[in-house]
Amino acid sequence: MRGQSGRTGRGPSLRERAARIRLLVLDVDGVLTDGRIWLDPGGGETKTFHVRDGHGLVLAQRSGIGVALVSGRRSRVVDLRAKELGIRDVHQGCREKAAALANLRRKWKAAPEEVAVMGDDLVDLPLFREAGLALAVSDAPAEVRKRADWVSRSPGGQGAVREAVEMILKARGSWNGIVRSEAEGKR
Repeated sequence: MRGQSGRTGRGPSLRERAARIRLLVLDVDGVLTDGRIWLDPGGGETKTFHVRDGHGLVLAQRSGIGVALVSGRRSRVVDLRAKELGIRDVHQGCREKAAALANLRRKWKAAPEEVAVMGDDLVDLPLFREAGLALAVSDAPAEVRKRADWVSRSPGGQGAVREAVEMILKARGSWNGIVRSEAEGKR
């Protein structure tokens, strides 16, 4: 099983693979949110996003890592949150998430080993095969966690994305500089 400590045996270590990441692709429901969807009688939808996940995504982008959202559902709320965070690559209503990932790789001119994907359910497994780094939230089904290279400690929507971003930025050697800049109020 691949897990938080990374792959065992031959090949690059988890840290080496994380250091190569240029594009982070995230599922939305169950990764950026806790997976619950609140519908009102008028057809409106509400989701809850964790502020630390959002700040982590801003830090990733400031560090030169592209961020994209790929979701099987459509939601205006997701567009609003993406806009707040400066995420321009938002693909919703994706029946074929792997096709969306292939388009993102072309757009970003990113090789598979330069892409990390974070998912929470079985529909995300095809993306894991197409990425250099497969990330899962702690509350994903066992079948997903077993196929992930790294699993967060936090569940989806509760800081899991922030953990993933920190892990990647630490592997790239840029985390300590980010902490210093934030502490000094330099952004």
